[in-house]
Amino acid sequence: MVHSINSDIYKKIYKNAFLIREIEKRIALEYPKQEIRCPTHLSIGQELVSSIVNLLTSKKDYAVSTHRAHAHYLSKGGDLNAFIAELYGKRTGCSKGIGGSMHLIDTSVNFMGSSAIVGNSIPLGVGLAQAARLKKNNAISLVFLGDGATEEGVFYESVNYAIIKNLPVLFVCENNFYSVYSNLTPRQPAKRKIHKMVAGLGLKTFYVKNHKIDEYYQALFKSFEYVRKNQSPAFIELETYRYLEHCGYLDDDHLIYRDDAEIKKWKKLDIIPMLERLIIDFKNDSEIQRFKKRTLAKIEKAFLFAKKSEPLSYEILEQLKYAK
Repeated sequence: MVHSINSDIYKKIYKNAFLIREIEKRIALEYPKQEIRCPTHLSIGQELVSSIVNLLTSKKDYAVSTHRAHAHYLSKGGDLNAFIAELYGKRTGCSKGIGGSMHLIDTSVNFMGSSAIVGNSIPLGVGLAQAARLKKNNAISLVFLGDGATEEGVFYESVNYAIIKNLPVLFVCENNFYSVYSNLTPRQPAKRKIHKMVAGLGLKTFYVKNHKIDEYYQALFKSFEYVRKNQSPAFIELETYRYLEHCGYLDDDHLIYRDDAEIKKWKKLDIIPMLERLIIDFKNDSEIQRFKKRTLAKIEKAFLFAKKSEPLSYEILEQLKYAK
């Protein structure tokens, strides 16, 4: 089934992408001030997956994520104020200020957690799919992972279990080609395609190359539809690219671990200007312009909220430790 995509859908994707991009840009701006002390892995350049997932998921669906979780948290409807407060280590944070950037959770929207350990959240996402099956609530579980996680033993164990138990879980693999400074070449067999390898394990797979917005949307729509309709597992690999360093807010191109031509190629595929070109009469679209102003104001308020919030203290930690 081909699901039609029109200007209204482009607008919705753009609004999600703009929100994620501007939040990440603001984090990068604030980080050098030394008030945010947790490590951060920004999603600038990789917003397209989450921007579309937001349109296809529901509140009752479960989701787990990786160390690069900001966009996933926001796409699932996570609270912006609580997210920013978490980065600042405040008790108003979504994880009470204890987790920081890599350990986000909001059970009110079924975002069930992210983890700093590569592959660590994958079996939890499969377990949530089994919980959905037992509860018979027709929810599905989204497991966000990167290319590096497909090198972990727990990935294969989880895929095997999901297939055997026929669980409603969608593995969403954002392949940005790098694990810190190592590309795929020294990490995985030559010419192996991740989605083909996973298909060989017996899983229904989908794949999109480069930042082709319509193809991204269609593939994600079909993968969600497959898992919902069949209540069976599936895997989707989407090629994407981070613009900044692996961990932090800086441009690290001077380290020469990525080819200049590769970087230029992916920056030409930046989804923000691409979406702006797809929206009819973008510059004169009053709805979009109002949205941008409201979004920037909303982000400003979230940072003010975080900075004014009560910091986490030893006494609060003790209270949380023994809380029932």
